[in-house]
Amino acid sequence: MNRNIFKLVLISFVAAASLMTSCVSQKRVLMLQNAQSLDSISSIEYLNKRSFSYKIQPGDNLYIRVSSMDKNFLSFFNQSANTNLATSASSQSSAGNAGIYLNGFTVSDEGQIDFPYAGKIYVKDLTIEEIQQKIQTIIDQYEKETIVYVKLGVFNLTILGEVSKPGQYQIYQSDINIFQALSLAGNPTDFADKANVKIIHQTTEGSQIVKVNINNADILSDPNYYLKPNDVIYVEPLSIKRWGFANVPYSLIISMLSLGVTVMTFFLVTVK
Repeated sequence: MNRNIFKLVLISFVAAASLMTSCVSQKRVLMLQNAQSLDSISSIEYLNKRSFSYKIQPGDNLYIRVSSMDKNFLSFFNQSANTNLATSASSQSSAGNAGIYLNGFTVSDEGQIDFPYAGKIYVKDLTIEEIQQKIQTIIDQYEKETIVYVKLGVFNLTILGEVSKPGQYQIYQSDINIFQALSLAGNPTDFADKANVKIIHQTTEGSQIVKVNINNADILSDPNYYLKPNDVIYVEPLSIKRWGFANVPYSLIISMLSLGVTVMTFFLVTVK
C-alpha cells in the first residue's frame, strides 16, 4: 500500500509540474527584447530610414488636388472633374477620412485613372512622386501657375491570426509601422508567436512572404518595420495553445494538490 501511496504522490506532482510548464513563458510574451541596456544611457537609437517607394496597383485609391491662383481655371477644372477633385485647401470641405476615398481616383484593372483634361492616365507600377510629376506635366500645358498634389487615399491592411481584433483596416496616412498596425487589431494575444510574424507583401508579379521577430528590438532597424499598402499580417499561434495556459493557473494547481493530499490522507487512514 505504501508503494501505491508513493505512486499517487508522484502522479500528483507530475501533473502539477506539467501545468506549470504548459504556461507561456515571459520570454515569449515580451516585445522588444535584447535591447541594449539603458542603465548607463538615457536612450538607444535604431537606424531605419523611411523609404516609401510603393508602386501603385489596380484597386488603389489616389487623392489628387490641384492648386492655382487662377480662380477661373479652378472653376472650369472643377466642372470638368465632376466634383471628384478637390481643387484648393481653402475650398476643400472637411469631409473626414471617408471624403478622401470618395473624392479620390480609383485605379482601374487596366492600371489607369480617368483624369480631367488628360483622359486616361496609366499609373500602374508608378510611385506617388512619378504620378505627381506626370499629372503636373499635363496640367502645365493648360495653366502654368499650378501645383499638383498626389497622395495615396487609403492604406489597406489585413491583420489575421493571434490578435484580439483580426480584420481589414483602412489607414489614412502615408505610412505605418508594424506595432501601430498590431495596436489597431487590439495587440497580439498571449498565445501569439511574436518571433514568427509573417507579412505578405503584394508585388507587381504576385506576393512575397517575409518573417519578422517583434520580440527582438532589432525589428526597429528591419526594412519590414514599415508596412506597405495592402499588406497582410499573420500572427501565428504558439504550439502550446493546443493544451497550455496563457497564465499560470495557480488555483487549479492548488486544487489538484489539495485533492492529492486528501486522497493520500484517505488511504493512510484506511491503512491504519
